[in-house]
Amino acid sequence: MSAELSPLTLETEMPERQTPPLPQTPQETINAIIHYYRGEIGRMAGWRDRIDRTSNWAITVVAAMLSVSLSTPSSHHGVLLFAMLLISLLLLIEARRYRFFDVYRARVRQMERGYFAQILCPEGTPSFRWSVSVAKSLRQPAFLMGYREALCRRLQRNYCWMYLILLLAWALKISSPKISSTGEPFGHVRSWADVAENAALGPVPGVAVAIGVALFYAVVLYGSLHRATGAGELAHGEVHV
Repeated sequence: MSAELSPLTLETEMPERQTPPLPQTPQETINAIIHYYRGEIGRMAGWRDRIDRTSNWAITVVAAMLSVSLSTPSSHHGVLLFAMLLISLLLLIEARRYRFFDVYRARVRQMERGYFAQILCPEGTPSFRWSVSVAKSLRQPAFLMGYREALCRRLQRNYCWMYLILLLAWALKISSPKISSTGEPFGHVRSWADVAENAALGPVPGVAVAIGVALFYAVVLYGSLHRATGAGELAHGEVHV
């Protein structure tokens, strides 16, 4: 296989060659920074678009499952439990995407705070810490937040409200009377025993289903109220994702 068709190799495995020339004048440096900034904006916007798509899918799933479950009295409450499972899967996917988005957003914000803001309105002594931080991230990219923190962040922004809507719909479903084929209501809920009977899911008794839902929502509540120890981007303003 020729060298032109060989797969991408590590830098340490490549023969030493003349590197592309670095900027020699301030104008060339400024042009390089501008083009790099536009590139990072594009990467950040791309990952933000992927995050929004996942959120839109989750909203669509919730709306569809609510319409299926609440449109007819004879529909099973398990549809709402399945909806909880689906948006949990979407939440896991979105948290992974959010970690990638956070890397590129941090680079963009460092350039904006350290360079462009200083151009528009200089404050104090110019610092090159922002450029050192960006260069370090380019040489060795690393996630800036853990998976759990990303889950909690997305749960607090959007998904907690979806879970709340599904919980209210599920409670309404298991506490409503059943409807016969002739349209007559029967099995009116008059006690907690009736609610537990309606909450049954196949061979699984209603009490076990209710306990499982309660434990699941305890985890959701914890994630919705959890706050990270560091301020992160909130330390530099109120506009955040």
